[in-house]
Amino acid sequence: MREDDGPWLPEVVSEQEPDPAPDKDRDTLYAGIAGLAPVLAEITRYRELDERERTLAAGIVNRLSAQAQERTEPSLYDGLAGDAMALKLLSPGTESIPLRRLAELADVDGWKTTVEFEPGSDAPLNDIIMGAAGVIMTAVWAGGEYAEAIATTGGEALLRAADRTEAGLDWGIAPDTRWRAPNYSHGTAGVASALAVAGRALGRDDFVAAAVEGARHVLSVGSLEDGGFVVPHTIPPSTREVEPVTYTWCHGPAGTSHLFAALVHAGVTEVAGLSVDELRHRCLTSILTSGLPERLRPGFWDNDGRCCGTAGVGDVLLDAAQDFAGTAEAENLVRAARVMGDALVERAIRDEAGARWRFLEHRKDPSLLPPGTAWMQGAAGIAAYLLRLDRYLEHGPDAAVVDRPDEWWAVPERLRVTAP
Repeated sequence: MREDDGPWLPEVVSEQEPDPAPDKDRDTLYAGIAGLAPVLAEITRYRELDERERTLAAGIVNRLSAQAQERTEPSLYDGLAGDAMALKLLSPGTESIPLRRLAELADVDGWKTTVEFEPGSDAPLNDIIMGAAGVIMTAVWAGGEYAEAIATTGGEALLRAADRTEAGLDWGIAPDTRWRAPNYSHGTAGVASALAVAGRALGRDDFVAAAVEGARHVLSVGSLEDGGFVVPHTIPPSTREVEPVTYTWCHGPAGTSHLFAALVHAGVTEVAGLSVDELRHRCLTSILTSGLPERLRPGFWDNDGRCCGTAGVGDVLLDAAQDFAGTAEAENLVRAARVMGDALVERAIRDEAGARWRFLEHRKDPSLLPPGTAWMQGAAGIAAYLLRLDRYLEHGPDAAVVDRPDEWWAVPERLRVTAP
């Protein structure tokens, strides 16, 4: 942690850059201090924060509250919605500051982006990470006086942005994006999830119907072979050297399972003649039979983080295990979640400074990456998962779940807590 007009942390700790300066995404959920809020929230499930942790939490609240009043980036992982998540976790009530700002910035097309996704474009984006889907999820999760207006505006913008396909509805990251990443973080699975939970919260049958149409499209581009369900990483296949099917939160069945949980939450029972419960189970089956977290080949499983790796998969497995408590499947899911935890413990690098993780990038030489610090690609997200796993192993399926905007409907409501 560093201090420069408030707390910040380098996204990676590199021997080649021993004295970095704050980056422009220093405040974000993805790579910055907002991503420390859910870790601190996990710690509070065990004990009171100590003096250093309280100072850090107060610094995060002060920094994000001040910045949110002028910030224009709306998104969950890069902007105001992420600020709202962090503030609600650390100082309930202060999340109204970024939510009010989101309401002010909204127009009929949603929210313009400041993320440099496509050169020269500030067009509204659709996805969970950078776009309207993540903003909608946050508004519904956070509640309050601005939530209905934000979720309504965002949902209606997504309806207008949808592309009609032979099977249903499809969304790219941006209006003119020709390729598709159809899974959870950047694609139709995530957008449909947002519409489902917003439809339930607002009583909007048109939102729920669009979510079902989105799920139909996802089914049309995926595979139901071997009792599972997987969807390609990218359509058409990526020009990068990447596995055609991955199993992660971001681009695989781990995250896409949340679509079917969202449809259950919205009261939907079937899509294209298939039970939505069964489709969620199929996603989990694909995870359990994939071989992860073993590094079977270069590029198959080189990441242990929350977005693209072991910690994110483990969190999804625990979500489902607590949702299916008392069943044989739940026991299998807990065993798999422990395997993920064991892999993280085994791969930790420990010294007097603590524990950290180094991921692999087989397309680089050397392939071993410097340690990451942040929520999505580093120690913060991994630590949060290990804390949650330990709590489950101590307290069983009734262990409290620190909920977040992009997964809260996947666990029983009675278990959900927002710290402190």
